[in-house]
Amino acid sequence: MLKTEILLPTKENINIVGAALRSGMLAALPTETVYGLAANALDGGAVKKIFEAKGRPADNPLIVHISDLEQIKNFSLVREIPSKAYLLAERFWPGPLTIIMPKGTAIPNEVSAGLDTVAIRFPSHPVVRAVISAADRPLAAPSANISGSPSPTTAAHVFGDLNGIIPYIIDGGACTVGVESTVITLCTDIPTVLRPGGITPEQLKDVLGEIAVADAVLHELKPGQKAESPGMKYKHYAPKAHLILIRSSDDNYINFVNERAGDTVGALCYDEDIDRLNVKCVSYGKKSDYAMQAAMLFDALRQLDNTDLETVYGRCPETAGLAMAVYNRLIRSAGFEVIELA
Repeated sequence: MLKTEILLPTKENINIVGAALRSGMLAALPTETVYGLAANALDGGAVKKIFEAKGRPADNPLIVHISDLEQIKNFSLVREIPSKAYLLAERFWPGPLTIIMPKGTAIPNEVSAGLDTVAIRFPSHPVVRAVISAADRPLAAPSANISGSPSPTTAAHVFGDLNGIIPYIIDGGACTVGVESTVITLCTDIPTVLRPGGITPEQLKDVLGEIAVADAVLHELKPGQKAESPGMKYKHYAPKAHLILIRSSDDNYINFVNERAGDTVGALCYDEDIDRLNVKCVSYGKKSDYAMQAAMLFDALRQLDNTDLETVYGRCPETAGLAMAVYNRLIRSAGFEVIELA
């Protein structure tokens, strides 16, 4: 058991954590999306510690985070930078977009899960960028949680999962986006969204003209299909209660849940539903405010774990725009279990 310290993002603490990461240690860092569990992306041994700390399957690739564009070339992170990457970077970086490109010689297999590609992100949060600069290394970082549980959007979430497992957590406040970055690959004939996030497919299409959305964004991977991006293959974000999504009209959802009311039955719902439901409720935002839903979702899923609920019926969100990112997380949280009501 390690002593886990929660540090404020002072210059001194940023330098301490930067040096620790450079030497092969782990640290949890705030980003605009979720908190990440970081290691030196160029050190396969250090990256392996991420998988051990999280209990993460080794065939689930990681994202490499940079603090300036020159690091891509200076550290040989990719073999080539596609022309479309420059267009995306100009519009969306720094920000919640991850771009998959051909893997460079510096990337160990632990980062890419044996794939010939690597995922690169230039985050906008000033704290993580300062730590990357202090480490003088790109950092590989998935979400800073136990694998499969809801992603952390506060330092307290990280501490609850990883206390005694990692040495440092830098507290940069609550994450503003609330869901992980959008992942797009440029290693296909048509640029393809592999994971939706704070940058929507519509925004990407405005820049690139033609894009595709992978079938695994809204559905399970087919048997034997390899995960090309974090978050594609495994059940993720799951609360302890049995979560079942309900796709229906407002009235049908309310009636369905109230007919099953009981001490161990609850609802993961919209703000507008609470007064009409006769069960314990946790809201993940207003029905038409997709940014609010994204920001609140993981905290709402964690709130469910502070209850004695055994079965939770969740409102199934929309699948367009930013709502696609919310749906993508919830469908995995529920293990793809959805009840369709007329």
